Amino acid sequence: MITFFVALLALVAAYFTYGKYVEKVFGPNEERQTPAYANQDGVDFVPMNKQKNALIQLLNIAGTGPIFGPIMGALYGPVAFLWIVLGSIFAGAVHDYLTGMISIRNRGAHIPELAGRFLGKVSRHLVNVFALLLLLLVGTVFVTTPASLLHNLIDGRVALLAIILIIFVYYFLSTILPIDKIIGRIYPYFGALLIIGTVGVGAALLLRGYTIPELSLTNMHPADTPIFPILFLTITCGALSGFHATQSPLISRTTQNEKQGRYIFYGMMIAEGVIAMIWAAAAMTIFDGQSLQGLINEGTASLVVSEVSMTLLGAVGGTIAVLGAVVLPITSGDTAFRAARNIIADYINISQTKMAKRLVIAIPMFVVSYWLTTIDFNILWRYFSFANQGTAALALWIGTMYLFVKKKNYFIALIPAVFITDMVLTYILYDSNLGFGLPYQAAHTGGIIMTVAITALFFWKARKNTRENLVVDLEVPSLPKSEKIN
Repeated sequence: MITFFVALLALVAAYFTYGKYVEKVFGPNEERQTPAYANQDGVDFVPMNKQKNALIQLLNIAGTGPIFGPIMGALYGPVAFLWIVLGSIFAGAVHDYLTGMISIRNRGAHIPELAGRFLGKVSRHLVNVFALLLLLLVGTVFVTTPASLLHNLIDGRVALLAIILIIFVYYFLSTILPIDKIIGRIYPYFGALLIIGTVGVGAALLLRGYTIPELSLTNMHPADTPIFPILFLTITCGALSGFHATQSPLISRTTQNEKQGRYIFYGMMIAEGVIAMIWAAAAMTIFDGQSLQGLINEGTASLVVSEVSMTLLGAVGGTIAVLGAVVLPITSGDTAFRAARNIIADYINISQTKMAKRLVIAIPMFVVSYWLTTIDFNILWRYFSFANQGTAALALWIGTMYLFVKKKNYFIALIPAVFITDMVLTYILYDSNLGFGLPYQAAHTGGIIMTVAITALFFWKARKNTRENLVVDLEVPSLPKSEKIN
């Protein structure tokens, strides 16, 4: 119980301490006009207030990741708490803040365009592939997971395919309509449902006499799966997630003032860390490793969500908690497809002001995603985890480059960039299904060697960019006095 309270306290305190330091390093300028005003188009570039942007950002980034990932990470035991807390504070929240703020400074650019500007043309194409693969996988995973949760909740009284099609229709409308028409209006209600459900699960754990395990560095995974690197690709959302790098630019296009960035980007990642802590604690408190693994194998983590919710809160409260868990993937799936549309449009330079041009991009995306729903969920999650953390590494390298060229403390991004790069490369070398299946020690050695090589290449490129006086902030007019928002 002490570990749980200390973890929550550390997350909250970090927003006011380390988050403030990261903000100071970046140096937001409240006089600078944001893309919401400079590029206002009534579709994607629409000024919205701080609270609405923060809620949308939280719901965008908090898909099933901060629930499903921590549930599967709970198999390792309380050591998972460490990654959630330290990852959220020093990696995930820094990643989200820098991605969102650098996008604001570059007219709302998405991650592939930022990679092209700061890491080179080859990186732009590489990140474009990673980002689109990730977004399609996210969109698909976040169709199947809420559909399975709802299917279980109503005891199969409505066909799973029908639920999937209903979710697809909502995603399609959210993708092609202006951001303030559906997303901006419906998310406050979704947010209330999420908060009620999550708080209910956390409160029940504390008030009903459960003993939450204390911190231990022992690997308790029933299959003895190694912590390094697998845990760091299992718990992604809720600690560090490249998916967030695709979502923050959506909100960079609606943010009214740069000073709102810490609250919107850093703060909402901390909130996601709290959600992840609650679900990880619930999973490892109610189940032992073997029974948890059995439930996951039987019906994915969605079955665990249902069991935890009903056990802790009963039929009515449990239903609300499950609906709160359903909200998370739905409010990430819709913006995953929206971000994919924006990235494709930016990449091939097609304006999105007209509905017909949005449909040209959206329709093929949804056809591909529907086909992906026919693939086994565990395979999808494996590829999602790899693409997710690969994108996170690239986004952190972009942040490191930005700070390096501006002669600021780039170590706040460099350290997590090096760490997650090593974890991703080691995973590729070690995993026998997705990667090369090398022996454990050989995979770690290879991961370290490749990470060192990538780091050396980065500093060569960074010094070259500095010598060539790379422009990192695109010029825009100052924010009119009538539009300055605190």
